[in-house]
Amino acid sequence: MAAAEAHEAQSGAVDFEQWVTEKADALLRFAYVLTGDKTLAEDAVQDALTTACARWGRVSRAEDPEAYVKRMVVNAHISWWRRFRRREAPVEEPTRTAAAAPDGAGSRAEAEAVWALCATLPDKQRTAVVLRFYEELSYAEIADLLHCAEATARSHVHRALAVLKDTLSKEGAEDA
Repeated sequence: MAAAEAHEAQSGAVDFEQWVTEKADALLRFAYVLTGDKTLAEDAVQDALTTACARWGRVSRAEDPEAYVKRMVVNAHISWWRRFRRREAPVEEPTRTAAAAPDGAGSRAEAEAVWALCATLPDKQRTAVVLRFYEELSYAEIADLLHCAEATARSHVHRALAVLKDTLSKEGAEDA
């Protein structure tokens, strides 16, 4: 009996390692978009994968293990907010490029400017925007992930977009 349990545990570990090999890059990209910071993204993914490994039997039987682990990433990041919520992080001013360079530098600079703007948003608003527009989740799914009412999830997205619109309008007025 003990040998069968050991074999099952070993094959579960192999399945987990294989799954992580296939999904790690996508999880890191998701976490980076969610957090806006490479180090925080790596930490959130590491926390989620540590938990997922310990519970791999349950996670692997889930309808969508990737979604399950992504929720763990979101939860890990929310836990980080709760610990370090009041810290301020200076953000560089976004830069604008005159024309897109053929090598893609212009589009990269534009994407960096968008992420710099998103980084100025409060954590919950930024998370709601990422989940809505990067992950293309419904407001109900966002509410479930953020442990709030659907109306609150809508409010987070609406307020974030209003702040981004206002910021971009002010920058446009300054450029004129």
